[in-house]
Amino acid sequence: MQHIHDTLASLQRTSPAQKEFYQAVEEVLSSLTPVIESNPQYQEQAIIQRMVEPERQIIFRVPWVNDAGHVQVNKGYRIEFNSALGPYKGGLRFHPSVNASIIKFLGFEQIFKNALTGLPIGGGKGGSNFDPKGKSDGEIMRFCQSFMNEMYRHIGPVTDVPAGDIGVGAREIGYMFGQYKRLTGRYEGVFTGKSLLWGGSLGRKEATGYGTVYFAECILNDRQDTLKGKKCLVSGAGNVAIYAIEKLYHIGALPVTCSDSRGAIYHEKGIDLELLKQLKEVQRGSLEEYLITYPEAVYIPVGDYPKDGHAVWRNQADAAFPCATQNELTLADAQALISNGCQLICEGANMPTTQEAANAIVDAKIAYGPAKAANAGGVATSQLEMAQNASMQNWTFEKVDAHLKTIMETIFTSANEASKEFGQPGNLVLGANIAGFRKVADAMIEQGVV
Repeated sequence: MQHIHDTLASLQRTSPAQKEFYQAVEEVLSSLTPVIESNPQYQEQAIIQRMVEPERQIIFRVPWVNDAGHVQVNKGYRIEFNSALGPYKGGLRFHPSVNASIIKFLGFEQIFKNALTGLPIGGGKGGSNFDPKGKSDGEIMRFCQSFMNEMYRHIGPVTDVPAGDIGVGAREIGYMFGQYKRLTGRYEGVFTGKSLLWGGSLGRKEATGYGTVYFAECILNDRQDTLKGKKCLVSGAGNVAIYAIEKLYHIGALPVTCSDSRGAIYHEKGIDLELLKQLKEVQRGSLEEYLITYPEAVYIPVGDYPKDGHAVWRNQADAAFPCATQNELTLADAQALISNGCQLICEGANMPTTQEAANAIVDAKIAYGPAKAANAGGVATSQLEMAQNASMQNWTFEKVDAHLKTIMETIFTSANEASKEFGQPGNLVLGANIAGFRKVADAMIEQGVV
């Protein structure tokens, strides 16, 4: 549609050099033509034009002092994208690749992901180009405190509630929460992903990985199939990947790969989950050390990856779970998975599949769980943490996990029904985009031109 083309062209003029953001917007808007045509109010109220512009963009410097006494300066971001359904909700990412485009694509995706959960949360995202790798605890603490010296002005338990993302775990959230409390004098649920000692929720650490597997199981169950007994490829070795692997074992599947920024492991007998947790959660080391315990496993360094993709996806398996980072699964990877008989691709990371790869997967009509639906378990459980904080309760792991499973089933049902309503049954990319968009768009219309 012309207005979609015009919206993209306008973004390229007013927000130049933000390719990841353009990619996320185009992926969503390309699905929305049928729903926009069926409801003239969406055009009359300029919903698309309003939705692609954040309500607020906060960019600031973060000066801090390293252990050698030298002043360092990083850039901080908080993009408060859309609050039609509730307070802004979305993680903070600390990684050298972070820039305005990355944060805006993540924030835009977060609008629809949060809407799909059915919970009262809007969409936002933030972070910094600070790299926590190789930094001491003291350096990370000083950076987090400086970051919060600006961020505290813009967040609050009913305004904007950040969480973790790549490079931001319980340690970083602890340092930021401590500084927030020091600056405001308030002890409140302004962050999620907190330590269990001071307001965190059981099940939050596991939620994104578990949720991705629950969603995959929903897709296969709808096709009279199951993950049990299936050989699975998983990328990543962070929170999402580790707990996707754990839940795959619970279901009876066999995860045989994982990867980090230096290389990938293929272990035919199945990834040793406890060793993986030791290497990544305790030692914070390289996956290459996996070979010390299992010399028969295969380690592929990044330098030996195929030029057109990722080594993990060139193995034969029944299912694939990209759980590392954006655009990690290319068209060549998708073609390799399809030709190798892969029956399911379910995204644990944010936009891990390139647009060309996603199109090829949809065209092949294999089971496909897009990120904004499949990895919504993390933010859903964050909202459950907010609910516990607000009521001063602590739920059991079993209660949180049961809620998570129900939420993922609800997300699947919403996306699946929307795909059928608009004539493309099983196309969950289309279904998730439309289901999430309608909730936000209708709320925006009811709240007026704001």
